[in-house]
Amino acid sequence: MNEFWFNVKYGINHVLDINGYDHVLFLMVLAVPYIFKDWKRVLLLVSLFTIGHTLSLVLAAYDVVSVNGKLVEFLIPVTILIAAVYNVFTAGKNDKNKRIGLLFFAALFFGLIHGLGFAREFAMVFGDANNKVLALLEFALGIEIAQIIIVFLVLFFGFLFQTIFRFSRRDWVMVLSSIVIGLVIPILVSNNIF
Repeated sequence: MNEFWFNVKYGINHVLDINGYDHVLFLMVLAVPYIFKDWKRVLLLVSLFTIGHTLSLVLAAYDVVSVNGKLVEFLIPVTILIAAVYNVFTAGKNDKNKRIGLLFFAALFFGLIHGLGFAREFAMVFGDANNKVLALLEFALGIEIAQIIIVFLVLFFGFLFQTIFRFSRRDWVMVLSSIVIGLVIPILVSNNIF
């Protein structure tokens, strides 16, 4: 049972680590276009991101995939930037339902990229585990718990800003996505592979 809690806590800390805030930034831009009544869609998007993240960890843990770390560290902020810019250009438009398949695919694909960024550390921590798959699932449970906390906070602050401060939904999406763009550009520049 101690191993279970260690792995779950490790997953939670992976997401909530102040030094690795790129995960939080991605969750913010993933959740900001939605409100509480959209919770099922947001939960599905976040879960697909976790599945992608976990799948890439499994592939890396069993040496099926090996990717250049510098490339992955560059691609992670690219995924955040793409999601934030997408929000800016689609904020306030009512045709999100038409592109839901694209959003689900993007969440899964971006999860794969983000998971590869953690693969080396995962191999160091869990490389000698008797059952890597079980450790991975427990770790993924911790990731999912932390992601749900972040998404809840984004939806809650969205509710506050849209009801108390009278932000329109479009303005809330634009402001938060723009803040994320401003935070991710320095990460992108510092991880430049060119």
